[in-house]
Amino acid sequence: MSVEAVIWDFGGVFTTSPFDAFTRYERERGLPADIIRRINSINPDTNAWAKIERSEVDAATFDRLFREEALALGHDIPGADVLALLSGDLRPAVVAAFFACKARFKVGCITNNAPTGKGAGMSSSSEKAKQIAEVFAQFDHVIESSKAGVRKPDPRIYAMMCEALDVRPQACVYLDDLGINLKPARDMGMRTIKVTSEAQLLADLSAAVGLSF
Repeated sequence: MSVEAVIWDFGGVFTTSPFDAFTRYERERGLPADIIRRINSINPDTNAWAKIERSEVDAATFDRLFREEALALGHDIPGADVLALLSGDLRPAVVAAFFACKARFKVGCITNNAPTGKGAGMSSSSEKAKQIAEVFAQFDHVIESSKAGVRKPDPRIYAMMCEALDVRPQACVYLDDLGINLKPARDMGMRTIKVTSEAQLLADLSAAVGLSF
């Protein structure tokens, strides 16, 4: 089936990965490598991270709950520190590829985010937040976990996007930097692209949609 829609994750796709910021934070504080990601993987449907992405807790409660989860593993990491690390820098070449796709296909965004008042990029910079908002305004449809009350990898969120764009999963390409979020989309019939770098994203997307970036 030909491509009718390109559906995008945001953080780690349009922006540099927050995992890089996690790594710097851990290294600067002498923490074990990948401890933040490990904490987020324990009880992934009910932990502090899952709750804030579904808007079940506010930032202050997340700060406390995440710290408690970190302390249970022997490390003192305030949740507020983690939220501050989430804002990456926009990748101009990816934004350009997005606009090329928008000219040919329907475009949607499914993002797991936190209700911190900063939008999907959770930017601490007003200029960065403005740039991200400008990109967001160009999607045909956006689903934010913090507003929808459902988060990836729940299959419902992908079905919601297909319904909103009026496309079948088999006619969609979906990009995400997390394999766990790609599996439900792939199981539904979408062609999926795991984003590991900007160059790889552009090459794989070009092959999937038949455009040159």
